[in-house]
Amino acid sequence: MKTSAPAKHSKILILDFGSQYTQVIARRVRELQVYSEVVPFNLPAAEIKKLNPNGIILSGGPASVYDKGAPQIDPEIFSLGIPVLGICYGLMQMAHHLGGQVVFTGRREYGAGMLQITNGSQLFDGLGNQLDVWNSHGDEVTALPKGFLAAGRTESSDFAAVEDRQRKLYGLQFHPEVAHTPRGKEILQNFVYHICHCAMDWTMGSFIEEACRRVRRQVGDEKVVLGLSGGVDSSVTAALLHKAIGDQLTCIFVNNGLLRAREEEIVQRVFGENFHVRLKYVDATGRFLTALKGVTDPEQKRKIIGNEFIAVFQHATEELLAQDRQNKARKHGGYKFLAQGTLYPDVIESVSIGGNPAAVIKSHHNVGGLPEKMHFELVEPVRQLFKDEVRQVGLQLGLPKEIVYRQPFPGPGLAVRILGDVTPERLSILREADMIVQSEMKASDWYYRVWQSFAVLLPVRSVGVMGDQRTYENTIVLRIVESQDGMTADWVRLPYELLARISSRISNEVKGVNRVCFDISSKPPSTIEWE
Repeated sequence: MKTSAPAKHSKILILDFGSQYTQVIARRVRELQVYSEVVPFNLPAAEIKKLNPNGIILSGGPASVYDKGAPQIDPEIFSLGIPVLGICYGLMQMAHHLGGQVVFTGRREYGAGMLQITNGSQLFDGLGNQLDVWNSHGDEVTALPKGFLAAGRTESSDFAAVEDRQRKLYGLQFHPEVAHTPRGKEILQNFVYHICHCAMDWTMGSFIEEACRRVRRQVGDEKVVLGLSGGVDSSVTAALLHKAIGDQLTCIFVNNGLLRAREEEIVQRVFGENFHVRLKYVDATGRFLTALKGVTDPEQKRKIIGNEFIAVFQHATEELLAQDRQNKARKHGGYKFLAQGTLYPDVIESVSIGGNPAAVIKSHHNVGGLPEKMHFELVEPVRQLFKDEVRQVGLQLGLPKEIVYRQPFPGPGLAVRILGDVTPERLSILREADMIVQSEMKASDWYYRVWQSFAVLLPVRSVGVMGDQRTYENTIVLRIVESQDGMTADWVRLPYELLARISSRISNEVKGVNRVCFDISSKPPSTIEWE
């Protein structure tokens, strides 16, 4: 397996045993400005030695070390001389393979606990004698391997923290990476800085320089095409590639008629006029709306939009090739590479147990199956980054805040925020209502404090009164949620004054709407989008 981090950087490898917190560990290390990389649990010790990390963290996991088929580490890792920190299942792996004893206690210890620090381990430097910690385990270490000492205990475990200082092996039965262990970040900091001797050299400036070098090495003098959506990921990918290879990059921006208000104008202004990126704009509004006519099933909508996008993108690429043949200043030949805005959380998901990190591309990042259909090689320059890091890169590259901090927007666009038939008239109603939501959220300084805020158009009409006239018009729903990653979400308790202002403006300014509702459902059981 190849690492994508430059050799000069400090680096912590995280072996993933399937913990729900693996991503959190990686985030915590990067918050210390040290590069972290998640790799499969079964990566051989010889491969790890080649990667030359400063330290290794073994994640937690749902299995028991004695289970048949439980994921097992290559025990040679403990003999490499590289510091190792085992967390929960990682501690059990350490004890199991080095001659200790692990037993199933019959009771699951889940929740808050108090750690008593017993021997002044370097892991707990500056943290006092006791710590609040968070447990989540069903097994327990009952006998330590030779050379290990207890470093901390809880009410239910004499070996809640252990160490072998000679071999630089450390284990924790609790989870230092989660917010419920308030000083857990300091424990990780002690491991990363004082035990692994990492330098704080993971910055977005150094990433941009290295990413540009890596792209130039991969691409050479070949041409790259990118499907630009105007979202954060594709926008930062476009800006980074343009910095790296200039006019070898061409972005194709497809207007499917399902975009937010002024979307096509903003994208063309930012990338065409400001960045001078080679940009091909395709207005395929009529084609998409014709294909969607009469379609009400959400999955059918998504499928139609995906298929139409592939056809439009392919045709646009062929047109670009024809233009290049006529333009003697442009290098002839096809577009060998397709750029995508794949992010690190998607890579981590593919690394998880049974996964192959090289083989999985999540469907929402894989542009409608294009690589398979058009024989592209992929360029994924931000695949090392978490979302917040992508935003930092965007700002350093000079992208405006309106692009870098914009809220997520579904690939099928407004089609999945219109329940029922998608028509030009209904799109116009929703677009106007949504524009009011965005403008009021920004004016009140709430826009950048929430995950998403948008309008949904229901296939429901109700009786209303406007002036002296009876009306029978449409219903708009406001959906405003807070979330960390979109996996779970809760509705935002907006001030009543703001809700009243949004409702009043939509009812008064958007022709065809006489009722505004507020969605107070969380995810789960609901989803963020309505379709």
